[in-house]
Amino acid sequence: MIDSVLIANRGEIACRVARTCRELGIRTVAVHADADEGALHVRVADTAVRLPGSAPADTYLRGDLIVKAALAAGADAVHPGYGFLSENAGFARAVRDAGLVWIGPPPEAIEAMASKTRAKELMGIAPLGEVTEADLPVLVKAAAGGGGRGMRVVRRLADLDGERAAARAEAASAFGDGEVFVEPYVEGGRHVEVQILADTHGTVWALGTRDCSLQRRHQKVIEEAPAPGLSGRLTGELHDLAVRAARAVGYVGAGTVEFLVAGERAHFLEMNTRLQVEHPVTEAVFGIDLVAEQIRVAEGHALGDEPPRARGHAVEARLYAEDPARDWAPQTGRLHRLAVPGGVRLDTGYTDGDDIGVHYDPLLAKAVAHAPTRAEAVRKLASALERAAIHGPATNRDLLVRSLRHKEFAEGRMDTGFYDRHLDALTEPAPDPYAPLAAALADAHGRSRFGGWRNLPSLPQTKRYELAGEEHEVRYRHTRDGLAADGVRVVHADAGLVVLDVDGVRRRFEVSRYGDRVYVGATALTALPRFPDPAAQHAPGSLLAPMPGTVVRIAEGLAEGARVEAGQPLLWLEAMKMQHRITAPATGTLSALHAVTGQQVEPGTVLAVVRPA
Repeated sequence: MIDSVLIANRGEIACRVARTCRELGIRTVAVHADADEGALHVRVADTAVRLPGSAPADTYLRGDLIVKAALAAGADAVHPGYGFLSENAGFARAVRDAGLVWIGPPPEAIEAMASKTRAKELMGIAPLGEVTEADLPVLVKAAAGGGGRGMRVVRRLADLDGERAAARAEAASAFGDGEVFVEPYVEGGRHVEVQILADTHGTVWALGTRDCSLQRRHQKVIEEAPAPGLSGRLTGELHDLAVRAARAVGYVGAGTVEFLVAGERAHFLEMNTRLQVEHPVTEAVFGIDLVAEQIRVAEGHALGDEPPRARGHAVEARLYAEDPARDWAPQTGRLHRLAVPGGVRLDTGYTDGDDIGVHYDPLLAKAVAHAPTRAEAVRKLASALERAAIHGPATNRDLLVRSLRHKEFAEGRMDTGFYDRHLDALTEPAPDPYAPLAAALADAHGRSRFGGWRNLPSLPQTKRYELAGEEHEVRYRHTRDGLAADGVRVVHADAGLVVLDVDGVRRRFEVSRYGDRVYVGATALTALPRFPDPAAQHAPGSLLAPMPGTVVRIAEGLAEGARVEAGQPLLWLEAMKMQHRITAPATGTLSALHAVTGQQVEPGTVLAVVRPA
């Protein structure tokens, strides 16, 4: 029996594994980088061990330090979570060689499937060799790891070398392995996967299908189980292929076999020899705890002859600290509040007051809804996200709500090109026109201008807010009866709640304020000063860092005085394990280049200036 588990991961998955361990009566050991010293996964564990440093390569990717930590803390097993070293056969061997139980597949199975190139060979599929125009579009893909890191779609042959280099750098940073390969890119396909669970006694379960087609940068955003609209024949084929892949490598534990589905054809993509981020939807549908099953399998217990019966439908949405309207730029800062209404499952690695840093993935939480039908599950999740209180850095919450309510998604007709087609419409600002007024009235609560009797009406007060990139000025008045504004009746106003009567309809606005940042329901505003600071102005054409990060590359030959074209990549920033291109905003002349390779920058740092032609 396992008595103590070291969780070789961080964030949401570490908290999720710790939760199951507590329910099973198993003690937990967390590991943490310096940047995670006060993180939630450290606080919920029974004990914790420091990994000196903050970069993943110095901490969570150091298998030797993690094994040493497990031994020092008296753990008798290691659970790798997902990402980092979860699919590293060398790490699995090191854990076993140290006399610890590895809660995962055998190292030989990891080796056979962890490299996507070798996995394809095992399934009889060869990657592309020399790429020609006829092969386009193609996908450059990291041989190791997952999560969308090290993946690039190439539509022009001239871009292949550059995208291959960027994919190598991203993969090396995320997984410690820079090997990449090229495969055909199937337009309009659906990303469908099969959850498998295998024991040491020869039993392999195929636990239904999942659809993970809604993706950004090849990283999943919304997932569901079962995958909608699949024929019985295709579902059976996917199950058979998944079980065949597992048996071919002597698989043990939880894993996922992924496919690209086009029509009635299934194209094998890869096998992930670990727990997936989206595993909760399978848990909800089958009524099981996959982490508990992983532990039972590691202890030598046998699975039943047949898996549990599937019931209902489940949908998961990944809440990221990012701005979809600005090329998915990751966001950092203080998470003041994260609260999602009851009735949905919330897996998160953060609580109120935690800081979101620059070193790791911007995933804040996963919200999961389960219901008897797909339509009910989708409605339930969209409503919960819409009513959630998320106060802090910008997130993709509005995008998730709109995606779930999009006609194409509602009808189950989505594919991996969903955001390529609909992103502009899904990120179109739609601010609540009464949010600035509600913010101003909440701020004015208790600031009555009446110090005594006056016979003259109060002059209008004004407040300015930035909302969805635009400035809004609102006016209100102090009266004997309280606060008033033109066009509405103020029913109630205090610092946390404003109720307005708009054409006979009462509307409630919950208001929270943190410095100059104001949240009115789901709407975020910035209170503007009465007099703008002249020092905050930048030269026209300035390229500002959209996020904190490191300048990892500057376009070859780029120098002040060079002519640049609109959209031309000028430099690359690395933040939260991804590389982000900074492009020229217009065709013109590069009049200033302030960025240098290796430079750490903060949001708003001027990187370069382009003088338009």
